[in-house]
Amino acid sequence: MAIVEVKSGVYWVGAVDWNVRHFHGVTYTTHRGTTYNAYLVVGDKYRALVDTVYEPFTDVLVAHLEALGALENLDYVVVNHVEMDHSGALPRIKELSPQAKIYCSPRAVEPIKKHFGSRTDGWDITTVKTGDELDLGGKTIRFIEAPMLHWPDSMFSYIPEEKLLLPNDAFGQHLASSQRFDDEVENSILMDEAAKYYANILLPFNSLVERKLKEIAEMGIEIDTIAPSHGIIWRRDPGQIITAYQKWSTGVETPGRLSPDAVVVFDTMYGSTEKMAEVITEELAILGYRVNLYNIGKSDYSDIIREILEAKAVVVGSPTLNNGILHSMSPLLDALKGLKPKGKIGAAFGSHGWRGGAVSQIAGSLAEGGIEVIGDGLAIPWIPSDDELQECRNLARELDKVLKAKGQ
Repeated sequence: MAIVEVKSGVYWVGAVDWNVRHFHGVTYTTHRGTTYNAYLVVGDKYRALVDTVYEPFTDVLVAHLEALGALENLDYVVVNHVEMDHSGALPRIKELSPQAKIYCSPRAVEPIKKHFGSRTDGWDITTVKTGDELDLGGKTIRFIEAPMLHWPDSMFSYIPEEKLLLPNDAFGQHLASSQRFDDEVENSILMDEAAKYYANILLPFNSLVERKLKEIAEMGIEIDTIAPSHGIIWRRDPGQIITAYQKWSTGVETPGRLSPDAVVVFDTMYGSTEKMAEVITEELAILGYRVNLYNIGKSDYSDIIREILEAKAVVVGSPTLNNGILHSMSPLLDALKGLKPKGKIGAAFGSHGWRGGAVSQIAGSLAEGGIEVIGDGLAIPWIPSDDELQECRNLARELDKVLKAKGQ
């Protein structure tokens, strides 16, 4: 893709990955691809590269830097985050620009050396903390540590002269596009991918996100553009994504989107648990809730997590197999245990043969993920009768009572 001037003297020199469909192994589906954003900051005296790209796209980054005449004159490389999709090209950049000094957070030094081994011998690495600055002459890079957003080494870079924030993995999306800015793409797609990104990557760090947003506000820094390391750059209205992060970090639905009030997720063997799921969903809808129903065996669980991000209730069902849940349900429950979404009410249900076990396992997993589970769950033997399907409706009504009591 073409080099783009983001702000005066600041250039996008990254790469677009149109074909990636999974991130972090297979845990996060990227239906719309992604980008690896790197930025060249050109001052009157010095040039700094902020972040690099995933190693397979090194040649794209190198070609962009060569086109700007920057490789032989590169003075600094800022490593906001060591994860390989951001720093994979670092050894090659250092090979071509051996004079470039590396700036990173104190907690980035060890992973840099562990990832790149002997290739780091002789590298000039300077560690920086919040408030430290790098003067490029007419352009300043101010550093803001952001540990656990989403690695311990993470930090933001801010260019006060341009009111430009380069926050690495914060405020990003996995979205490949021939365009670079938010006013050039469909906003509903952009915000949906931003929400999915938050739900699958930053959700476990809600309290840290909330705290960091407050800290940045208290610092009084002006921001009119946010250029993350994945996806689209926010220049039309950076406040939109900041507001969304404030909402998501506190478990509140973002304005302007009709998110589901409840997400019902199930799997089934011979249709019994599916019948239960359908009746629960129907009753919640009758009670006035927006409900999304997912068969986990036919759905993408990282998409489901995106829906759970703004939902009030999470209802999960599985038949019993070997005294526990179906294996298809494990990735979702394991993810929820790690992600720990805020302020959700949960319920468990399922069918079983001569012996149960799945419902109690679901309830335990939801509780482990910080979800408030109502009751002991609903376990029905064999095929649900009409009276037992009424119990499914009663479960939905009990969920309604709890939600209303909490003002949700």
